[in-house]
Amino acid sequence: MKYSNIGAVYWLIGINLLVFIAMRFLGSQFSNNMITRMAMIPLGIVHYKMIWTFVTYMFLHGSITHILFNMLGLFIFGIHVERQMGSREFLLYYFVTGTLAGAFSFCVYYLTGNYLIALMGASGALFAVELAYAVFFPDSIVYIWGILPLRAPVMVLGFTALELFFALSGGGRGNVAHLTHLAGFAFGWIYFMLRFRISPLKRLMRR
Repeated sequence: MKYSNIGAVYWLIGINLLVFIAMRFLGSQFSNNMITRMAMIPLGIVHYKMIWTFVTYMFLHGSITHILFNMLGLFIFGIHVERQMGSREFLLYYFVTGTLAGAFSFCVYYLTGNYLIALMGASGALFAVELAYAVFFPDSIVYIWGILPLRAPVMVLGFTALELFFALSGGGRGNVAHLTHLAGFAFGWIYFMLRFRISPLKRLMRR
């Protein structure tokens, strides 16, 4: 695949912001319609075949905090990953991992009887992007909250461990789809092994 860099991260951020602004300022009916048609709702997929929501759920966010942290993470890490991969590969990676994270979440929600839950947000794909950043730049130092310096692999593995803890214990905020985050990380890991023939573990453990 020929390398190109078209600033896909900026386009993704722009689309997410436009959708969020529209939902905030065009009224509750418009917002509810967007959620019904774009969020990943298990009942909608099973009964109405709304399979496109495996993709569109990534462009919806429920609060300012939700979109702020997701878009900030996409900006900080995504720009470097896109430069390393090229825009086409980056978009493929982003949508494959995000879509599969949504599909995995659907299976979990459906099997546990959560038919009406509405999954929204780019967090699954973002976790995959953060993994890619740590794999490509294992010696990079990231400052958590602008204060605490951590190597990128430590940050990513630490966040993943927290998500696993919350998912198993039921801790953390109830509206955070911890399993979706973990699925994004896992599918990003698999993507690197199958697509790039790279072992993320060897890169993350490199000193």
